[in-house]
Amino acid sequence: MTARLPALPPEDLDDAQSEVYRAITGGARAAGPQVFPLTDERGRLRGPFNAMLLSPPVGGALQALGAAVRYGSVLPDRARELAILVVAAHWGSDFERDAHEAVGRSCGLTEAELTAVREGRPPGLADPAERAAVLAARELTRTGTLAEEDYRAVTAALGERGLFELTTLVGYYATLALQLRVFAGELPPERRER
Repeated sequence: MTARLPALPPEDLDDAQSEVYRAITGGARAAGPQVFPLTDERGRLRGPFNAMLLSPPVGGALQALGAAVRYGSVLPDRARELAILVVAAHWGSDFERDAHEAVGRSCGLTEAELTAVREGRPPGLADPAERAAVLAARELTRTGTLAEEDYRAVTAALGERGLFELTTLVGYYATLALQLRVFAGELPPERRER
């Protein structure tokens, strides 16, 4: 399936759209190492960001939420990226997988760990926060909740704030996966040609 929403050139944006564009391209996402490009060669937003321009009030709030869960969270970088990759694997989101595998590599995730998450296998993590993030992200994507035992284990490793931020992260990346399917033409795994 091809993209349904044409990529919007920066010069064609109205004032409200331009504000969202600047928040995405000039914010925290752009400040760090660029392991995946936010724009194409003409400056048009890639992936889920282009659709955020359709509704500047909602798109602006959504991009701010994404920046908060990536750059303002207490979650360790590797734990955060592992959780994002669990969501990407669950939804079959190639864009998010490719982008966040690149970020994960820059955070020290190994190819074996990335492959295990991509294939839905336990990645054999030694760090309790990383194990907790993967456990919680898998359960949240699979069942939409945490059993009492898992809740205790995850809060022991991440704290209640960390779990709150992790549940928000899982919901945010699930939202992006849906928007990528609807607007960018990303097919779910069961509909891809084999």
